[in-house]
Amino acid sequence: HTGLLALFGTPVGHSGSPAMYNFSFQHDGLDYAYMAFDVNVEQMPAVFDSIRLFKMRGGNFTMPCKNIAAELVDKLSPAAEIIGACNVFVTDGVGFVKNLEVNGVDVKGKKTVVLGAGGAATAIQVQLALDGASEVAIFNIDDEFYSRAESTKEKLAARCPECKVTVEHLEDKEALVAAVNN
Repeated sequence: HTGLLALFGTPVGHSGSPAMYNFSFQHDGLDYAYMAFDVNVEQMPAVFDSIRLFKMRGGNFTMPCKNIAAELVDKLSPAAEIIGACNVFVTDGVGFVKNLEVNGVDVKGKKTVVLGAGGAATAIQVQLALDGASEVAIFNIDDEFYSRAESTKEKLAARCPECKVTVEHLEDKEALVAAVNN
């Protein structure tokens, strides 16, 4: 009857997730176990067969398996459709926005600033737009994720035209200060 959760990707040996989750499950008296499985992209169809066979409760996908996971899931959330990748069985963005809501912050109609454009940050940006934020200002260093942020901006313009999305260089301190103070 133990609920099984897991991390899938490669490498995963360094991940602290199993220790963190299993400690929390034990602390809260929950009958769950979280494991890490080192798998590659080619093994992902078999991973999904295993997830279904073992009736897993949830888990995470890490590189390089996030994009193929989005192709293999039964159903994608609107955020994952836009991103084209799955980080978790329930997206990071949903969890982040839900946490804001639980703590009395409604994003609808709000101007938001997100630092970063990696996987979790992208999920948060998309979910903010889907949940009605009026503006999402994305700030990222000039690296490979900057172009991801620009792509997210284009996708959100098509999917959530009522949300203004901007992408700025994190090094532009004046623009950052203006976005935070606005």
